[in-house]
Amino acid sequence: MKKIAVYIHGKGGNVAEADHYKSLLNDYEVVGFDYKAETPWDAVTEFRAFFASLEDYDSVLLIANSIGAYFAMMALGGDISSSVKIERALFISPVVDMGKLICDMMRWANVTEDELRARGEIPTDFGETLSWKYLSYVREHPVRWNISSEILYGSNDNLTPYEVVRDFADKISASLTVMDGGEHWFHTPEQMKFLDQWIESRAL
Repeated sequence: MKKIAVYIHGKGGNVAEADHYKSLLNDYEVVGFDYKAETPWDAVTEFRAFFASLEDYDSVLLIANSIGAYFAMMALGGDISSSVKIERALFISPVVDMGKLICDMMRWANVTEDELRARGEIPTDFGETLSWKYLSYVREHPVRWNISSEILYGSNDNLTPYEVVRDFADKISASLTVMDGGEHWFHTPEQMKFLDQWIESRAL
């Protein structure tokens, strides 16, 4: 049985992060997806083409982080899910409500919807460019995810409130594991140990 685990990094990450999971997933071929998309509409095209290329594998395990998880859900959920072979998904600090996150960033930047609609794009002091096209697309294309999933979340995640990820997990019938003191970016030795144990216990 040919099994593959595909790791999808978050913003600022890279394909080499997949190497970390090789020792945790001995029964799988582990690869990283080096996607270029920066918008959900580009992700739809790129992600679907990549996962369609995995047709020779009997089982596909998806491991996705942060916005990589959001892009995967946008591209591979709903009706398209029946044509891809993803057996299960493991989401690490997933962005599950992009519309809310964009509105939160607008609030941080003191930008109103009317301003963003009028100007189209507005750069912020914290490095993100707000986009009316992006926000409109997100609102018009809600996530429709129907693949068996599990979610790992840090209690100190600064991008997604607990109530939002909890409600999303309930909506898609995903199990939710919360690391007390964990952050959006799992990176300390304690956080990585928790993450590794979580991955190993679910990679059967």
